[in-house]
Amino acid sequence: MAEAKRDYYEVLGLGRDADDAAIKKAYRVLAKKYHPDMNPGDKEAEKKFKEASEAYAVLSDPEKRRQYDQFGHAAFEGGAGGAGGFGGFDFSGADFSDIFGDIFGDLFGGGRRGGRGGNGPMKGANIRKSIRITFEEAVFGCEKELDLILKDPCDDCQGTGAKPGTSPETCPKCGGRGQVVYTSQSFFGTVQNVQTCPNCGGSGKVIKEKCPKCSGTGYTSSRKKIKVSIPAGIDNGQSVRIREKGEPGINGGPRGDLLVEVNVSHHPVFQRQDVHIFSTVPISFAVAALGGDIRIKTVDGDVIYSVKPGTKTDTKVRLKGKGVPSLRNSQVRGDHYVTLVIQTPERLSSEAKEALRRFDELTGNTLHQNENPEEHKGDKKKRKGFMDKLKEVIED
Repeated sequence: MAEAKRDYYEVLGLGRDADDAAIKKAYRVLAKKYHPDMNPGDKEAEKKFKEASEAYAVLSDPEKRRQYDQFGHAAFEGGAGGAGGFGGFDFSGADFSDIFGDIFGDLFGGGRRGGRGGNGPMKGANIRKSIRITFEEAVFGCEKELDLILKDPCDDCQGTGAKPGTSPETCPKCGGRGQVVYTSQSFFGTVQNVQTCPNCGGSGKVIKEKCPKCSGTGYTSSRKKIKVSIPAGIDNGQSVRIREKGEPGINGGPRGDLLVEVNVSHHPVFQRQDVHIFSTVPISFAVAALGGDIRIKTVDGDVIYSVKPGTKTDTKVRLKGKGVPSLRNSQVRGDHYVTLVIQTPERLSSEAKEALRRFDELTGNTLHQNENPEEHKGDKKKRKGFMDKLKEVIED
């Protein structure tokens, strides 16, 4: 007993209201999945491929689809469909050309028939280099010089690769097209796909007598110095593109580009985040308590900043416009944020220690020697000395 055929819409995974584009898309997926060339020797895959192809042959043809929607599989039984395809089914009305052009292009690396030839002008490859600059050079920009080995068209053969006095000849394999057509057998006959000619590499030309200077490559290499303008505000890892300083083009195409990646050296004082600069500046507890002028290092040079009396440690101040210029607009700069950290001296001379004790006494922060300590027991506020208060300020 013959196996019952599945509904064509079910085979393609579609509803009965599917349009032509949906039908073609569904079949392309199945054809690529179950094609015999992708599943050699797999009978089940071959069966599913035939089933999907038959469904597509019917549903992609408006008249056959109308008959199928009205009568189902009975519309094509009894030899009504003729014997033009496998299993007695007629595939003459179905257009598989563009689908199999895509499929075989995917499978074998070629393209559709009638596609653009591979011997047209092509841009040369890009060259990538890296360069290291200082933190300040990244902020303000600079000029650097790269020492590179670059290719140029050979002077003797003018880039043809042929010995002077001779010329490249048309490739006999592809006839100068740069592409060759390969055929593959399918259930629907011969399918063609296009690939780059292996004999000429897609140029359409072959060289019988090579230029002795460039060995037939058409190019010679030489060491050159290339100036690179590093823009102000560039950050670590960003690149500068120099147009047409890369590899030579193919068949008259333009040169590629030179991409210079910038590596910015670490700075011992400054740290960067976007267009802002951050640093830390130590101040004495005397300046923190009394206020005073301090010197702050910036990328523009030292600046004098007035510390307010009673400044606490980790106070942050902002130096407007002392940051990094924007790459989009070098006239716009970020800010420099400075963290003030109070430093307690670790080593004091006898005179300095006595001065601090005297200061402590004058501010009423220590017990007088003629006072009874018992009278102040539990009075923590009176017993706190200057150093204790300083510690509180630092830790606050």
